[in-house]
Amino acid sequence: MSRITYEIVEHDGGWAYKVGGTYSETFATHSDALAAARIAAAEQQVAGSTEGIEYEDTTGKWHNELSEGTDRPEAGVEEK
Repeated sequence: MSRITYEIVEHDGGWAYKVGGTYSETFATHSDALAAARIAAAEQQVAGSTEGIEYEDTTGKWHNELSEGTDRPEAGVEEK
């Protein structure tokens, strides 16, 4: 099982959560960003249906895959 970590960081004059190199929207307070990250992490773990997904990797290459709805990562929030 893979693990995803939502990291709370200062961003664009406020606070955001970050996964890898991707930032969320900017929140006015650390508490707001933390609450949003906890919601996102919880939703990330919810099983769904098997579906085709499309995503772009860090090199700009697009991929198409079949994702099983029960194959969900473990997700958590980290404050630095």
